[in-house]
Amino acid sequence: MTIPAETQIDRVRKFCLALPGASEKLSHDEPTFFVAKRAFVMFANNHHSDGHTAIWIPAPAGAQATMIAEAPEIYFKPPYVGVKGWIGVELPRVSDEILSSLIHRAWQLTAPKAMLRPRR
Repeated sequence: MTIPAETQIDRVRKFCLALPGASEKLSHDEPTFFVAKRAFVMFANNHHSDGHTAIWIPAPAGAQATMIAEAPEIYFKPPYVGVKGWIGVELPRVSDEILSSLIHRAWQLTAPKAMLRPRR
């Protein structure tokens, strides 16, 4: 069963916009999510006819190659940002739990340090 791209973006939007300081705007004709003016999730719906309904997210240093090697059906090196260590994630192949975790980690990697500190 294939989930339509419109539903996939709804999944992504739900997790992204639940994070502190997150906002959405179009970038390169696709929904992109920002924190403090820095992108942390880019939605890609068949970008240049590549067949992926995916997100592109930053990954921890050195994690990209390991993630792709361990699960090549889920993860891939996206164009443009892949050279910076970002990872592509096939949305139809991940559960909401995994998607939420990946998005939260991308937000943590991108958000200003002051936003990451616990509030008192």
